[in-house]
Amino acid sequence: MSRKVLVIEDNENNRVLVQFLLERAGCEVLSTDNGLLGLEMAATARPDIILMDIQMPEMDGYETAERLRRNSLTSGIPIVGISSYAMPDDRTKAFAHGFKGYLEKPINPETFAEQILGFMGIEGGG
Repeated sequence: MSRKVLVIEDNENNRVLVQFLLERAGCEVLSTDNGLLGLEMAATARPDIILMDIQMPEMDGYETAERLRRNSLTSGIPIVGISSYAMPDDRTKAFAHGFKGYLEKPINPETFAEQILGFMGIEGGG
């Protein structure tokens, strides 16, 4: 089963941590620091899942998700939001914009990869 993950995150430290954890779990990770490049990469690379920050400059995660949903090449790719926004309304808003899942920052390095693999339908992370 393919494990290609696209990470769209403007914070370099967060991007590096997420990439490290996912690669250790056997995933191929592509990453970018903004939504516009993320749209291009998603259409070209066709990842199995997209992990996306909500609060980014230029184009936030909500707008990026809406554009992904409108593109026939990317409309079926599940999106998981990873955000420091932790209010119940934030989670509801993410789901309303087409997100399949939502994780709050800071992420737990011990369970993060398993959570993402779970969103991909892969049991146990191995």
